[in-house]
Amino acid sequence: MNHVNLIGKMSSHPKIIELTNGRKIIRFTIATEETYLDEQGNNKTRFNWHRVTAWGNWVQVINSLLTIGMEVAIEGKLVSRFYKIGGTPKYIHEVEVNDLVIL
Repeated sequence: MNHVNLIGKMSSHPKIIELTNGRKIIRFTIATEETYLDEQGNNKTRFNWHRVTAWGNWVQVINSLLTIGMEVAIEGKLVSRFYKIGGTPKYIHEVEVNDLVIL
C-alpha cells in the first residue's frame, strides 16, 4: 500500500506548470516538524521539507487558496521520478495529493 499523511506548513508558493499535452500540475513544498529527545534527554526539533504535487481540480483550488505559512493536512501517495540532466541521473520523490485540508 502506498499511503502518505502529512500535516505541515506551506514553505513555498504554489507553482503551476503546463505540460506539453495541455494538462496542468501544481507544485509546492511543505515543512513538517518532529520533536525528539537527544542523548542527554533534551527536547530537539527537526524539520523536514516535502515536495508536493497535485493535478486536476486541485490546481486551481491550491493556487487560489494556499500561501506560504498556512498549515495544511495532505493525504496522498509517494511518487518517485527519474530523469537525467546533462547525463547526471536525478531522482525525485514527491507526495501526490489525493485530499487536502486547510487547518
